[in-house]
Amino acid sequence: MAEKILIVDDEQANRQLLAKLLEWRGFEPIEAGSAEEGLRLAYRYHPDLVLLDIMMPGMDGWEVCRRLRQLSDVPIIFLTVRNQTADVVRGLELGADDYITKPFDNDELVARVRAHLRRAPQRERDRDSVYEGGSLRVNFLNREVYVDDHLTHLTPKEFNLLSVLVRHAGRVVTRNQLVREAWGDGENDTIEGLKLYIHYLRQKLEPNPAQPQFILTSRGVGYRFVAN
Repeated sequence: MAEKILIVDDEQANRQLLAKLLEWRGFEPIEAGSAEEGLRLAYRYHPDLVLLDIMMPGMDGWEVCRRLRQLSDVPIIFLTVRNQTADVVRGLELGADDYITKPFDNDELVARVRAHLRRAPQRERDRDSVYEGGSLRVNFLNREVYVDDHLTHLTPKEFNLLSVLVRHAGRVVTRNQLVREAWGDGENDTIEGLKLYIHYLRQKLEPNPAQPQFILTSRGVGYRFVAN
């Protein structure tokens, strides 16, 4: 079965050229014309690798990378005209696996794609995309949460916060780290705002919010998710 490559780029001509190149080389390309569409298609199709532009209207590639990395270890390659060292460093620090500047050589791009696919960890997708413990079930790809087999509505910000906590299960995550990883550096949420969202999550997820079983407070430091 051909590996699925998600192309996220708002320039239609760029997407189509990449798609034709990848299809000719034996891959299954999936095209997304915006960051938001890219995230939706990633959740839907579970691509084997993502080629990601940075400069897009609305949500940019930095934010797409950050959100994808919260949910998956899929290989991500930035493919962009931005060629400053600071941009390369930022991309890699956000969790990207590679950074290629335009214009690029087709053979080199395909070689890098294949190299990252070879190094990608082989795993059962369901194991990584779903958490189950006690009364709680979290499907990261579909962004669904079940409590006692009942679908529980979480806002996007609540789900992002829960995702970070679950991904760091068993470890204390500092308040600053939670705000940064769940909502990004551009958010205006304060530590007091974080406390409020923790309260909301406990109300929705805990059998007894006054005595939480899942989301515990590490006083003066942050919070810890307990996997039951």
